[in-house]
Amino acid sequence: MSGQTAAANVAGQAAQQSGILVKLLIFAAALAFAPVSSYFLSKDYLWDGNAVLAAITAIVAANVVLVTYVILSIREERAALLVSPASRKEPTGESKKEK
Repeated sequence: MSGQTAAANVAGQAAQQSGILVKLLIFAAALAFAPVSSYFLSKDYLWDGNAVLAAITAIVAANVVLVTYVILSIREERAALLVSPASRKEPTGESKKEK
């Protein structure tokens, strides 16, 4: 029974790790795309060619992406800590001596 539990834990951790990797890749793409696109779009359409204000807009866009990633990571870590102690308990059907 403990082998099945360990396999389920490994499968659950692998699924969680792949979700984390996907989230990291999405935010990495957003960090590459958001500042560049916000620079050129704001320079042409918002600030009428003012490069300084467009650069400030790009900096703000990059910081928004970074802060969003940090906040989501902290929320995910807190959720994992809340779920984690309940899943670490031993099954009630077996004792340590029976293993």
